[in-house]
Amino acid sequence: MTVISLSAWLASPARADIYAFKDVNGITHFTNVPSDPRYSVMIRESKIQTERRMIPAVGRADRRNRYGALVEKAAREHNLDQALLRAVITVESGYDPRAVSRKGAVGLMQLMPETAQRYGVTNPYDPAENIHAGARYLRDLLQKFDNDLPLTLAAYNAGENAITRHGNRIPPFRETLLYVPRVMDLYRRYQPDIR
Repeated sequence: MTVISLSAWLASPARADIYAFKDVNGITHFTNVPSDPRYSVMIRESKIQTERRMIPAVGRADRRNRYGALVEKAAREHNLDQALLRAVITVESGYDPRAVSRKGAVGLMQLMPETAQRYGVTNPYDPAENIHAGARYLRDLLQKFDNDLPLTLAAYNAGENAITRHGNRIPPFRETLLYVPRVMDLYRRYQPDIR
């Protein structure tokens, strides 16, 4: 899969702190690896958060292996990198097919009810349906946002309308600003496992 703007994220060491600066045109830039002295810390991930994130959930590897064939099939059908789907599932649900978010997102890929309906999902808890619909949604978002993976992931997390409202930029929501680099980091780490 060829993805524009991916190389900068993959070449950088993973950090969860988010930095921002506003340029002369009023455009706010976000990164987890500041390359310009104008960046300042916007959100700092605590050591406790980092440690909690690094501890694998009990049984997660077993669940990941259990759903590996479904991930592989959905990735192939929708021309996505398996490592990307694995990263999204890990961050979204920790491979728990019964996961439900505070906002009502359901299943492995945490589909919102409207998204599940849009993609014809009859049982969002069914791993095959959930992964297939989530993969289709990711593919559609990649096309909509010109293969800009960080923007696509932000749209997956915050919703397409949030991206549009913020001028096709990653919205300054704390959850989204932490979500995007976390998925990107896992995506980079999962790639060698799949090749």
